[in-house]
Amino acid sequence: MRRREFLGAVAASGLTSRLADGGVAASGTRLPVAGLGAPKPLAEAGTRLPDQAESVARRGPTTFQMACMTLPYAAFPIERALEGIKAAGYPHVAWGVTHKDAGGQQRPAMDVDAPPSEAGSLARRCRDLGLDPVMMFSTVFLEEPEAADAHKRRIAQAAAAKIPYLLTFGRTSPGEYERVIACLKAIGPVARQAGITVLIKQHGGNTATGAMCSTIIREVGDEGVRMCYDAGNVLDYESHDPIADIATCVGDVRAFAIKDHRDWPKDEDCGPGFGEIDHYRLFAPVMQTGLTMPLVFENIFEPLVRRPSTPEGVDVLARRAREYVESVIRGLQAQA
Repeated sequence: MRRREFLGAVAASGLTSRLADGGVAASGTRLPVAGLGAPKPLAEAGTRLPDQAESVARRGPTTFQMACMTLPYAAFPIERALEGIKAAGYPHVAWGVTHKDAGGQQRPAMDVDAPPSEAGSLARRCRDLGLDPVMMFSTVFLEEPEAADAHKRRIAQAAAAKIPYLLTFGRTSPGEYERVIACLKAIGPVARQAGITVLIKQHGGNTATGAMCSTIIREVGDEGVRMCYDAGNVLDYESHDPIADIATCVGDVRAFAIKDHRDWPKDEDCGPGFGEIDHYRLFAPVMQTGLTMPLVFENIFEPLVRRPSTPEGVDVLARRAREYVESVIRGLQAQA
């Protein structure tokens, strides 16, 4: 799903309109932080948090959970998405955003107004297939006037489904920063009480970079709010170097949204290993966090060519993406 399609899918989920009206143990050492060239200055994102990289160094190996989002299967029913993700070798899954039903209508993977019992039912279907759900999309921008109430409903769904992480972000344009902070301050304690962690990720605007997200996390000051790092969006939206950026926020990272990006010969997101991001350098700072950290595959597609028209074609790319990232992790483990 391309970015414009993704934003359309969020709108199609109905929430925006309402508001407007298997783990891999890793034990590697940190590699030098370097990247794709000189990044744009990060000063405008807020004061650099001190000793972020050092705050997670040598706490013990990180356990990475390979999870595919249902998002790459948006053109197909969610039942087929789950079957394909399992067949592609993933032990974990993340829900979002919309899927075509049997009649060809695009519907939310989980409607924001659905009762928690419905989320629990979908989670049982996942686990019956051998997939453990680890994350779900909020499908609501943090700046929306009623975002806190919508997120609280999502937290209740996640708790019923025993999903540990709720993923959220802001609009792609800056503004209404105070609403972002107010929303996160309101939902952080609710999430903690439910055993859920709200993860903000890079999405332009107020949450464009890891440094900006860490500034938000410091201002919110609640353990129920942390970060899912999206290197592809950092490179895409602001042309920032994600390798330099992650060094400013690594202590707040609890998961990754896996996606790559190319600026040439066409500006587009793509699956890991097809773009310009060095995943060895990206993961090196988080190899010794002592945490269990989901790697959630959001974009698995090849650049420059048409996306598969069949779910079997998506299955092939889902497997390739997982195997590529697992190879990177094994390589970093070997450096221990």
